[in-house]
Amino acid sequence: MGTIKTTNIEPIATNGTVTLGSSGDQFTLATGAKSSFLYPAFFVYLGSNQSVSDGVYTKIQFNTELLDTDNAYDNSTNYRFTPQTAGNYFISVNIMSDYSNTTNIQDTVIYKNGDKFLRSYVDNRGQNTYNQSTNISGIVSFNGSSDYIEGFTRVDVGSGTPELSGSSSSPLQHYTYMYGYRIGS
Repeated sequence: MGTIKTTNIEPIATNGTVTLGSSGDQFTLATGAKSSFLYPAFFVYLGSNQSVSDGVYTKIQFNTELLDTDNAYDNSTNYRFTPQTAGNYFISVNIMSDYSNTTNIQDTVIYKNGDKFLRSYVDNRGQNTYNQSTNISGIVSFNGSSDYIEGFTRVDVGSGTPELSGSSSSPLQHYTYMYGYRIGS
């Protein structure tokens, strides 16, 4: 066994292929090394219930970070993800209404740069649903400098004060959360 130290590996032919190992071989990255995909990545959630207004779009204040590999999520001011690495990202938002009232979630929306980008619509008006949960997931392209996303919701209240469910601490359960990771260029 030996160590090869170099700064660049290129194929012999233009647009050729460089193969490392054979079928079934495994490669281990050094501690702290990152592969070129699945980073940046983040997972944020609502730490406690959040009050929302009836019939208007409300930004979800995902205020607790479980994972934020590149410090690209603002969990205290704007509640948005702004990656500085360009590429396509898988993004998902899950929302649950609080069980103590009849808050019917109508829209779960991912906003990109302040505009609706992906939307999931459910019409449960008149159903008086407790603990309703909705999800929206999709692929979002980021320019790596200024593009950002945020999670929003719009609810219809049957009774009580409308709230989104925050996390439970025993056992830890995340009810209202957003996550994402880079999947490639």
